[in-house]
Amino acid sequence: MQQVSSRPLRVGEQLRRELTLLLQNEVKDPRVANIIIYDVVMTKDLSMARIYFSPLDIQQDATESVKGLVSATGFLRTQLSRRLKLRKMPELRFIVDDTEAKGDRIEQLLRKSFSSN
Repeated sequence: MQQVSSRPLRVGEQLRRELTLLLQNEVKDPRVANIIIYDVVMTKDLSMARIYFSPLDIQQDATESVKGLVSATGFLRTQLSRRLKLRKMPELRFIVDDTEAKGDRIEQLLRKSFSSN
């Protein structure tokens, strides 16, 4: 039985904390000003980080936020490499986490169906 390494989990959590601080304090792009990073999932070899985020306003279209994050990727990787002691800085992939919006939509549909009965 293979043992599951906790290192990707620890590195992912460090990346999440540092990215949150960078986005709040250092990145001046208004497209990324109001986002929440929910999770960072690292590959086993630490070569890629999937960063799950959502805009604070769930009604807001996340397309502009993605564009802002992609344009800030170089800056973010540079700053992260200065803050974290990793041999190689992972590739950053930003993924919109729309779970909350989907949950709100389902809740609205349920309320609508129960109120019409």
